[in-house]
Amino acid sequence: MPLGWMLLAVAVTTALTVLIVLAGFWAAVVKPFLNRKVDDIIEAANRIEPGVKRGVREGVEETLRDIPENTLKESSRQFRRFGSGLFENGLSSLLGDAPRSSDKKSDD
Repeated sequence: MPLGWMLLAVAVTTALTVLIVLAGFWAAVVKPFLNRKVDDIIEAANRIEPGVKRGVREGVEETLRDIPENTLKESSRQFRRFGSGLFENGLSSLLGDAPRSSDKKSDD
């Protein structure tokens, strides 16, 4: 057998052997390891999600309980003032020129 053919046969045999060993290592070691890790992560996510929901719900309830009543009244007053100004400016731009709300003085 000439030297060139023998080198080609050795290279092909070596490449096939390496590929077979790597495929076996992947199938026997790496893939089952990754599958276990993915299952562990899914289980952890399923355990964490209800706790996070419960914690957020309790935090929002506690925050709403602790807000002073004056803060709620003041923020609703500001929201009403903003809404009425928005409505007034919208109507004045739709119907014609009217005095702007920034020129008025509010007693609130």
